[in-house]
Amino acid sequence: MKILAEQPLAEIILRKYEFPQKIKERELVKKLCLSFGLLQPGDSRDVVVDVFHVLLKSRKRRKLLPVSEIERKVIQNRKLHKVTMLGVASSNIRRQIKRLRNLLIVDKIKSSYRISEFMPLQQIFSQKIEKVILPNITRRIDEYLQKADDVFSQQNQK
Repeated sequence: MKILAEQPLAEIILRKYEFPQKIKERELVKKLCLSFGLLQPGDSRDVVVDVFHVLLKSRKRRKLLPVSEIERKVIQNRKLHKVTMLGVASSNIRRQIKRLRNLLIVDKIKSSYRISEFMPLQQIFSQKIEKVILPNITRRIDEYLQKADDVFSQQNQK
């Protein structure tokens, strides 16, 4: 039971990096993944970068992609960028899609996926992350802070 109580209901990690200058597509997507906490700095297990990259490319054509096509394109993308084939198992690619869905960046329509409503990323960030995910998390943190203040207030100290 205690383990369940320590499982977060929601989680988000945000990081700030240097201003994006001249940067290749895959590196830009990698910085986005690092910024959103989808990837840890120095982590070589970066298939989430390719999953996100493939979905962003399909957004241009407003195309939904089934998992099988995402898998195929992820492998092509990793070969193109001369990246090792670590993490390209179907189960792992599905897990990375789920992580993108949890951040509301990716939608599932029937058995296919797309960047959320084919919206621009800035719009997704402002409408879904800033206005939905962050307020829910900060409200709950505020409730914990209030509870801590109540429990540890001067009046309750004995």
